[in-house]
Amino acid sequence: MAKPSKVLVTGATGTQGGALVRLLLERGYALRAVTRRPDSPAARALSARGVEVVAGDVTDRDAMDAAFRGVDAAFSVGTPFELGTAAETKQGVTVADAAKAAGAFLLYSSVANADRHTHIPHFDSKLEVEKHIRAIGVEATILAPAYFMENVRFSQAQLRDHMVPSPLSPTRKLAQIAVQDIAAAAVAVFDNRARHAGKRYDLAGDELSGEDTVRILSAVTGRSFRYVQLPLDVIRQGMGEDGVKMYEWFARVGYTVDRDALARDFPEVGWTSFETWARRFDWNAFLAA
Repeated sequence: MAKPSKVLVTGATGTQGGALVRLLLERGYALRAVTRRPDSPAARALSARGVEVVAGDVTDRDAMDAAFRGVDAAFSVGTPFELGTAAETKQGVTVADAAKAAGAFLLYSSVANADRHTHIPHFDSKLEVEKHIRAIGVEATILAPAYFMENVRFSQAQLRDHMVPSPLSPTRKLAQIAVQDIAAAAVAVFDNRARHAGKRYDLAGDELSGEDTVRILSAVTGRSFRYVQLPLDVIRQGMGEDGVKMYEWFARVGYTVDRDALARDFPEVGWTSFETWARRFDWNAFLAA
């Protein structure tokens, strides 16, 4: 099947959408981005790079129907961290319904193992979208990334004090993915959507423990780090019960990702190890006081 002539990207000013926009532009795709704030600096930057930016809320069906006009495919990603998990589900459902009505192919970004009934609120909100996608019969692929490698940067203050913090035990391994690899897998799907339609892929490029993280960051940065296991109350204060349930599930069950199968299904994606990701990051600037 030929590449779609125009791709609609939701969340184009965010982490996943932004990475995907960069790769799709490099591949010569025509892009349309929908945003609530088309006059924002991030949206204006997209326009300057040739992306068609349209105003719209992804929970507004009329706005999404308009955004899908002339579009062959779409990337959909939601967030529970602004208005809650119910709003995230509504975002995904609205985009899916608009894609179905437009006859467009849909690529939905969920979360790894959401289909294994984790009872983590912001996993379950994505699972509801996945169920809806299947129920309405829209042509779709689901990518389900594990924990982002980039999340280590949320501990900037602790890293500057030579600490790697986490509520997990230092030996507990956690599957992780570089955001750039999510985008690369998405491009592979858009390039060959007939091959990937109807499929769901859990995504991870590496699996490592806190001890592994300490060892890698110490080697890459030339600084000496130590692991600090945080009490769950710290997570509760920062992320609420949703975050606590997630880390409890990480400790008890954890992601299961078949990385050998991923390498076969996506040979064009150079699945990034955490060490490779860390070596590409500018730690000197990040850790400067």
